[in-house]
Amino acid sequence: MFIYPHIDPIALHIGPLAVHWYGLMYAIGFLGGWGLALLRARKPGSGWTSDQVSDLIFYVALGVIIGGRTGYMLFYDLPNFLAHPWIIFQTWKGGMSFHGGLLGVLIAVWLYSRKTQKPYMSIVDFIAPIVPIGLGAGRIGNFINGELWGRVTTAPWGMIYPSAGPLPRHPSEIYEFLLEGVVLFTILWLYSAKPRPRMAVSGLFALCYGLFRIIGECFREPDPQLGFIAFGWLTMGQLLSIPLVIVGITLLVLAYRKKLSNH
Repeated sequence: MFIYPHIDPIALHIGPLAVHWYGLMYAIGFLGGWGLALLRARKPGSGWTSDQVSDLIFYVALGVIIGGRTGYMLFYDLPNFLAHPWIIFQTWKGGMSFHGGLLGVLIAVWLYSRKTQKPYMSIVDFIAPIVPIGLGAGRIGNFINGELWGRVTTAPWGMIYPSAGPLPRHPSEIYEFLLEGVVLFTILWLYSAKPRPRMAVSGLFALCYGLFRIIGECFREPDPQLGFIAFGWLTMGQLLSIPLVIVGITLLVLAYRKKLSNH
């Protein structure tokens, strides 16, 4: 059994400005993704330049931040948001939705596609393998904030979170960091190392993330403002991930039927 190592959520102060670890994790995710995108762009025949990658990352960052925060307010905290709408700007306290961020990114990529005339799904395929970097960094941010802890457990690696009571819990942020960050990145990076049909990489991302999120939610305490939303076990995260699994399978089937090259 472990005790949660209390970490000051503020990493450093720059004059009157407090820099939070949560924000730093997002910065690490964007910078890491930018670096990996540049690496992918250098591959022969990628069809991408460094300037195009930089522009794309800017669009993606806006989609993640705006969509992620808006999605959290709508999916997980709507009554509180309606009562106190200004809390949407309090991003340093956590509260970002992957599914909202995904919708934001898809919209941002659509705008970028219209601007550059690049095929929409080719762009999504290009960025899909780098997304787990941001997901993994975000889960570390959750752990530092001491939020999104797991359900009570008797496992020897259970962790006592002081703000969650005296009983040991699954360190679900670490589980999700490993699944959505390390494992998902490894699968997608290796799979995309060779030319694949258009939509295939995106399909594999949607399928694997959906499955990993559903699995991870089995160990995570449901959001207190929502609880289980159906059947005494289904969480909002699982409900929102089921369509991703369906979309992922559909994209993979279509990709290998059409076998359109991304190049």
